[in-house]
Amino acid sequence: MVHQVTTAYSQRSAEYTELFGSMRHVHPSDLALVTTWAASIDGPVIDAGCGPGQWTAYLTERGLSARGVDRVPEFVARARRSYPGVPFALGSLDALDGATGSIGGVLAWYSLIHREPSTIQDALREFHRVLKPGGALLIGFFESAVLEPFDHAVVTAHRWPVDRLTAELELAGFAVRETHVRVSAGERPQAAIWARA
Repeated sequence: MVHQVTTAYSQRSAEYTELFGSMRHVHPSDLALVTTWAASIDGPVIDAGCGPGQWTAYLTERGLSARGVDRVPEFVARARRSYPGVPFALGSLDALDGATGSIGGVLAWYSLIHREPSTIQDALREFHRVLKPGGALLIGFFESAVLEPFDHAVVTAHRWPVDRLTAELELAGFAVRETHVRVSAGERPQAAIWARA
């Protein structure tokens, strides 16, 4: 599945970047939430699954030491061109380049939506490993009353109930601080969970 997702995004990276790869496409509520979350962070930040890099650059502009990681070479190349001076690297969310307990925050903004539910713990435990005690994790995802796959425009994704993903976070060692659900006309329900290591 990982290879399928990487290939699908590689093939559609230009289209995806045009549609979503800019802060001008961000919903105001999402921007407010990420901004508030970012203000709570003490230490460096990893944008895990950074895509074209707009959130990594935004966090850097907010004064944080942020770096982006993504599996899609086209996204990393685009991010490096668009945001020179901001560090981006190819990498897996299951094996982040960070010492244990060294990171202040991890942003996983819709970067876990394509992961098979049976493997979500691999990424969550890795996020917990790199975060220092009290470090902040923010996850964005598609919300539903039941855990279910759906036909995402790029490749199959999953919608999660907030309580199910909360339980997965707690299993990985996190304490959930806040949950948010946003329902807008013409869009799939969106959600976010802010948790502490």
